[in-house]
Amino acid sequence: MSFIQTVIDNQFMQNALIGAALIGFANGFFSGFVNLRRNALSVSALSHTMLPGIAIAILVTQTLNHTNAFIGALLACLAVGLGSTLVSRNSRIHQDTALSIIYTTAFAGGIALLPHLPVATNLHDWLFGNIIHISEQDLNLVFTVSAITLVLSNLFMRPMLLTLFEPNVAAAQGVPVRSMQYLGFTLLILMLVASLQAVGTILSVGLLVTPGAIMLLFTDRTSAIFWGGAIIGSLSSIAGIFVAQLIDIQAGPAIIILLGLLFLLSFLLSPRHGMLKK
Repeated sequence: MSFIQTVIDNQFMQNALIGAALIGFANGFFSGFVNLRRNALSVSALSHTMLPGIAIAILVTQTLNHTNAFIGALLACLAVGLGSTLVSRNSRIHQDTALSIIYTTAFAGGIALLPHLPVATNLHDWLFGNIIHISEQDLNLVFTVSAITLVLSNLFMRPMLLTLFEPNVAAAQGVPVRSMQYLGFTLLILMLVASLQAVGTILSVGLLVTPGAIMLLFTDRTSAIFWGGAIIGSLSSIAGIFVAQLIDIQAGPAIIILLGLLFLLSFLLSPRHGMLKK
């Protein structure tokens, strides 16, 4: 039986492809904000923060499922992100420094908890992703989070971008700058947590940074960066599942490898911003 026929007949594979398309599209779209803001290192820190959140959720509930993992990772990211903001606003410590200290401490705590978890063997899928096992309930959660992120990102696109580049001008025009900053931070965390089952906590930063970075090599148009990144993220995630099945590797690493190779190719061939620029 051909691989295409297997996909048609296999409900799990169909769910995986739908989930990958949704997650890749939403992450690819939001990667525009990440690249324009130039805070990829912060995204990496928050992605690692999801591990201790998941570990604590397992200890509390003594089980591991998407709901527990989602809630634990979400609360951990919020705690670390808001904690770093609190420290920076009430001391001489820069937020990046505070974030680095808090997230590494939290990540170390998560690693220390791993040997004591009752489902440590299954945790591998949450560290590196295993979208092949995504269920109908997981799909509904992914769809809800992705839809909320896309709708809010588009509704508040102008004030968020104005806050990003010219916060003083935004404030003068009546834009609630702090609210826009918190909104962007919250949507970033939602995207990271939504991609858990696709690429896991360790690799999620790749899906949230690379699509927008690829588009930046070809265009300066804001709309093209966002929507082009969404298309790249979605197609690469779908292609990653096919590649993973064909060469027998996990889907999460396959998706990130494809995105990395596409970025390298774009860097080499981009006529405007790459190595071959005129």
